[in-house]
Amino acid sequence: MFQYFLRRLLLTIPTFFGCTLVVFTIVQLAPGGPIEQKMMQIRAAGQESGAGSATANQTIPQSAIDELKRQYHFDKPWYERYVIWLGLYPGEVESFKFKLGETRLIGGGRSVIVQKSNNGYQVVDASNPSIVLEGWEFEDAKSDAGEPLVRIVRKEVSGIFTMDFGTSYKFKKPVIELVADRLPISMQFGLIGFILSYSVCLYLGILKAINHNSTFDFISSTLIFIAYSVPGWAFGAVLLVFFASQSGFQIFPLGGFQSDDYFDLTLWEQIGDRAWHFVLPTIAYTMAGFASLTMLMKNSLLETLSQDYVRTAFAKGIRENRVIWLHAMRNSIIPIAAHIGYIIGIFLGGSYLIETAFNIEGIGKLSFEALLSRDYPILFSFTVISVVITLLAQIISDLAIALVDPRIRFK
Repeated sequence: MFQYFLRRLLLTIPTFFGCTLVVFTIVQLAPGGPIEQKMMQIRAAGQESGAGSATANQTIPQSAIDELKRQYHFDKPWYERYVIWLGLYPGEVESFKFKLGETRLIGGGRSVIVQKSNNGYQVVDASNPSIVLEGWEFEDAKSDAGEPLVRIVRKEVSGIFTMDFGTSYKFKKPVIELVADRLPISMQFGLIGFILSYSVCLYLGILKAINHNSTFDFISSTLIFIAYSVPGWAFGAVLLVFFASQSGFQIFPLGGFQSDDYFDLTLWEQIGDRAWHFVLPTIAYTMAGFASLTMLMKNSLLETLSQDYVRTAFAKGIRENRVIWLHAMRNSIIPIAAHIGYIIGIFLGGSYLIETAFNIEGIGKLSFEALLSRDYPILFSFTVISVVITLLAQIISDLAIALVDPRIRFK
């Protein structure tokens, strides 16, 4: 079994590359990327400045467009951008144009000068020209007026494999910080929803199997499939209208995951406040897997109850509860164990529409905002998180099956 799981872990490597490559390529080729977004901002700024329609409609110089392409690495082929994003190939992290002998700030309080040297050019510290700064590459460039310039470029290997997810175009912050702040929020909802789904659905599925074709079975199936047919975000909006808005009962808050004075509360008050905010979003979260889990449990138990060994146990006079919970449940739980990885992937990945509906600052809402603004670093980071969680969840499913059913041995 160890060899099987080792092979599964090794198989996740090409699967990871394949999934991220497909998403990366599609997003890169889609229209409305960061360059188009930046050009729209420049034109909008021209309109807001009161410069008139002539300035607003003025064509952006090609040199400025080329600089934007270079800034976002769109001056390179898509496959080169992919390996740069992964952190397997050095990419530009800083790029500046200089006149020879010109003193210029390049960020971080650094002031430098570009000079000629025996080997071409060199970058020196403006405060102490005897100090030569290493790590720079040089290219010939020109200004818009055709004046000769020197471009200095610093490259480094930085990407997903170096835990550098880039900087958000919209929030101007490292993506790893944004994800670290919001992922725990989505995981809280996901884990609570996961526990509630399995707790309620397993018991409800057992009751439906025991009372098959009864009035309870018919009514519960009707309600389950009605809830299943409604998207989670739409069901959440209905819950907000009835239980959080002024036109409803106003029992729960309209959105968010904690109150404004949360950090001024005591520990037990914080727990109560967080639970109060969690009720409606958690219900909306669990709707996605509620029907499938319940019906899977019911059908699996019905099939097991029809087996000869179960009928033999009933014929021997063993109590019904003992037959169901001790004999039948062990085999009925196998399909549920196989489903566990899928449910984990849904819950831990976050639901961007539900988080947007409830105004929850989770990873789902962050990715939704990134999609609207074409914030590629966040989009690709969310892709990495989703792929990794899904791949690990599939391995967990296999492990759960092996633990539940001793007859199964992966080889």
